[in-house]
Amino acid sequence: MAAAGAGKVAKAAGAAAKPIFSRDLGEAKRRVRELYRAWYREVPNAVHLYQLDISVKQGRDKVREMFMKNAHVTDPRVIDILVIKGKMELQETTRVWKQRTHIMRFFHETETPRPKDFLSKFYAGHDP
Repeated sequence: MAAAGAGKVAKAAGAAAKPIFSRDLGEAKRRVRELYRAWYREVPNAVHLYQLDISVKQGRDKVREMFMKNAHVTDPRVIDILVIKGKMELQETTRVWKQRTHIMRFFHETETPRPKDFLSKFYAGHDP
């Protein structure tokens, strides 16, 4: 019984990986563009709904930055997984399943960290 299950695993591992949604790279890129447009359209609503302390342009710039982080990915299966995760984030944002701090966390990722040692704080003008 266990040997039959092991043969299926070995056969699946040796076979070419089946696509999740996209048949080829072109279709995967189309899905990415659709997700990007959905996020781009949602930014003004999110800024208003969550009462964010950013402009719509800053929100759209952050969306672009987040998409450009994964611009180097060329495997359609990986792209499909990233699109699925992006759609889940979009759904959570539009249905207000997140809180304001969850949204603003994306904007604090690009800030420069505060100095930790005394001299760095002194040169930067921060209180020790």
